[in-house]
Amino acid sequence: MEAFIRLEAGAAPLDLPNVDTDRIIPARFLHKPRGPGYERYCFHDMRFDAGGAERPDFVLNQAPYRAARILVAAENFGCGSSREHAVWALHAWGFRAFVAPSFGDIFFGNCGQNGALPVVLPPEVVAGMRRQLHERPGATMVVDLPSQTVTGPDGARHPFSVDPFRKECLLRGQDEIALTLGHGEAIAAFEARAGVEMPWLLP
Repeated sequence: MEAFIRLEAGAAPLDLPNVDTDRIIPARFLHKPRGPGYERYCFHDMRFDAGGAERPDFVLNQAPYRAARILVAAENFGCGSSREHAVWALHAWGFRAFVAPSFGDIFFGNCGQNGALPVVLPPEVVAGMRRQLHERPGATMVVDLPSQTVTGPDGARHPFSVDPFRKECLLRGQDEIALTLGHGEAIAAFEARAGVEMPWLLP
């Protein structure tokens, strides 16, 4: 997993509340293999009409926001199903950080497992950032994990909270599998000892 330390990048505003994971990636694409081109499924039905043409009014189809890597969303972003594919699609697009007043719980956890950082800030702060991004298309923001701050388009810095364990894993670029594998010697030693001390537990 790619480490997350500090991201200074273009940001895009998404004003809709309750954007669920089916809108982030429709269910009919869940069988698609993750790999090159996966970004096409990100917000597919919001980005394209029935004929496959881009919807010009969707924010990510507008030139200043196409290269955004920070998404500033509204309340309850990533609600709905538990599909990890939603984070995969956003990550494939290039997004590494999400700023919103609240997130779907499972989406929030899936971000951490995929090297992306969800940041919760007060609703009025996030609404102000979205307004600034509309007023200044192409503006950049900074999400700094070590200092736990987000710098908005206007230069104002806002502190945020993050679980210490999640923070450490993101800084190291370590998901739960990598974390477990890092204790491989200790696990092997425990199993060897258990085989001697408690042989009745082993097949």
